Amino acid sequence: MTSASASPPAVVGVIGGGRMGAGIAQSFAAAGASVVVVEHDGAAVAVALDRIAAGLRLAAERGGLDGQAGDVSDRVTAVTSIAQLPHDADLVVEAVPEDAALKAGLLAAAEQAVGERCVLATNTSSLSVTELAAALKQPGRFLGMHFFNPVPVSALVELVLAPDTTGQTLTAAVGWTHALGKQEVVVQDSPGFASSRLGLALGLEAIRMVEEGVADAEAIDRAMCLGYRHPMGPLRLTDVVGLDVRLAIADHLHATLGERFAPPALLREKVARGELGRKTGQGFHPWP
Repeated sequence: MTSASASPPAVVGVIGGGRMGAGIAQSFAAAGASVVVVEHDGAAVAVALDRIAAGLRLAAERGGLDGQAGDVSDRVTAVTSIAQLPHDADLVVEAVPEDAALKAGLLAAAEQAVGERCVLATNTSSLSVTELAAALKQPGRFLGMHFFNPVPVSALVELVLAPDTTGQTLTAAVGWTHALGKQEVVVQDSPGFASSRLGLALGLEAIRMVEEGVADAEAIDRAMCLGYRHPMGPLRLTDVVGLDVRLAIADHLHATLGERFAPPALLREKVARGELGRKTGQGFHPWP
């Protein structure tokens, strides 16, 4: 496996071309890697490639891209089968929805497609990395690489270690994180890790305060931004993450860590109404 350095992996596979997967693919391509994105059909492939190209154009407009957006886009290709992942990939990152069975199946298929030196990673924000590792024949080359939205401009990657993750695998992941211009925090596998667990606790309490009429969403967010210097309030952040995503994480942590993570009724009601945040135009705040 590659040792830590300022160089990105030469060849990267990304399973899933949604918002997170596209951001991961964009970031590695911008750093100089050749990237192959896997999606389930041709239509989804086209959407993923368009999303990545748009992200690169925006980065170029903002002065955050070395080189021309079109040249970087040329380093990204897409396929419709896990079996088409390049055998010489240095890293494959799974970035599909938070469904443990789905993730485990895709990771096991990826392990069959790539060489033995390839690092496998999951972008899960809350699921057990240890349980996902159990689907692999070589769990030592597996870890969590939890990227944050929006990936191209977020400074953090949370590296999550399962019991069998080797030091060599961690060293490689740290080096690649630095090659992206990002910083890592290393945590042991635990429900919600460090970031999702603490972030969700704050977000759920903020939702309960709205539910109880303590204050409205704007006031709560302003209090945390001005009083605690948070760059974004917990309810606006919930909108950015997606209320459906937050609810899924809360359900998982409620089941594993207990009542303190029980989802408020207001969160369930908003998800049921389709008020999912920025992606639908309405969450705790309106979005253009």
